[in-house]
Amino acid sequence: MSKSYEKFTVVGMAIDPIHVGTGGARLGRVDLSIVRDPVTRVPKIPGSSLAGVCRAYAAMDQQEKNPSRQVNGKPKPYYPDCAGQGQPDKTGQGGHCGRPDCPICIVFGFARGAGGGFAGLAAFSDGHVLLFPVATREGPMWVTCPDALRRIGHEIKGELEEAVYQQNNGTQRLNLGWLLLERKNTLPDGSRWPSLNLGVPQYITQHVLIVSDKLFAHIVNSNLEVRTSVSIDPETGAAEEGALFSYEALPRATVLVWDVICKNPQHFQPGGQQVSAQINGQAITGPTNVFEVVKTAHPYLEYLGLGGMGTRGMGRLRVLYPDG
Repeated sequence: MSKSYEKFTVVGMAIDPIHVGTGGARLGRVDLSIVRDPVTRVPKIPGSSLAGVCRAYAAMDQQEKNPSRQVNGKPKPYYPDCAGQGQPDKTGQGGHCGRPDCPICIVFGFARGAGGGFAGLAAFSDGHVLLFPVATREGPMWVTCPDALRRIGHEIKGELEEAVYQQNNGTQRLNLGWLLLERKNTLPDGSRWPSLNLGVPQYITQHVLIVSDKLFAHIVNSNLEVRTSVSIDPETGAAEEGALFSYEALPRATVLVWDVICKNPQHFQPGGQQVSAQINGQAITGPTNVFEVVKTAHPYLEYLGLGGMGTRGMGRLRVLYPDG
């Protein structure tokens, strides 16, 4: 019997700083803070943000391939109708089509008001920091920790000391931002060094440092990018009173990892009908076909990005794995 679901791991690298805000909550010196994991306090990208942009960009891709799509003899574009809010507006325009042959509505779900809807065949986890870039006196280094490595299936045995672990390098102390730590070359209890062959560039994998989970949160939060902006009064050409604000972001070259759980379409009948959608000329009959729909959004992330401050040089993300 075919699998009921399959997990696909995605690895991406920030080309620009990424700001996924909390909605205006102030944190210390920063007016607009970013979303953090409530347990580790490490910034993350919520799965809802990833699902939303992937839906929109996958709909754009379908619209480009079929710009004259019609349903029941009337125009029904994939984008924006099947990309955004599920319900039609007051004039009856827009809204998800909810058809069993629509790859967007089938994979990402659709709304049907009081008549219910369909949750979709793809579920996104939050995007977590796998490798975080930090300035050191030896140049940029990328820091990770046991909790982050566990997300790609690598387990480090034993407990790490308050030190930085680096493979095949010296033993002199190393600064990570304002922290100065002892350097060690071997992991505890004979743990092997993690393999990061997930499309991560060699200039990053050759400069990886491992610290404890406790130190990782401090290092990340002490080295986030913080920018300050102000509005200009068009009449005076000077800064407007009270318009100065600051915001934080994950810095560029941060490597993130998230999972996409794809369900088997043969186990579902959205709207009481069998799934009949196709992607790239093939019927969507299994979890792999579902993930193919999600993957059509990946090239758009590199140019249209995700999160806020997109007009201020933020948001672009390059998918490295799979097919990076």
